Amino acid sequence: MVVASMTWELKLPGCASLKEKRSAVKSLKDRIRHRFNVSVSETAHQDVRDRAQLSVALVTTDTRFADTLLDHVDHFVAGHTRVIVVSARREVY
Repeated sequence: MVVASMTWELKLPGCASLKEKRSAVKSLKDRIRHRFNVSVSETAHQDVRDRAQLSVALVTTDTRFADTLLDHVDHFVAGHTRVIVVSARREVY
């Protein structure tokens, strides 16, 4: 069994309120969840209007599949127009 996770520190330029930030983060989370069928959550900075930490996790039997899927999710997050990726961390167990 392989457990893989990836965490991004995100900057959300242009978010003037927490309500606007929550809308942007929820939209990104929903898109990731539906497109890649992984668990996704906002894991830090919930009360900061222009920053977010987003994490995804998956369980599989194939390490190569986990790495490939995390590559695709990483590319998807990096290409999202409302966020800037400050850093990313990947872990595979």
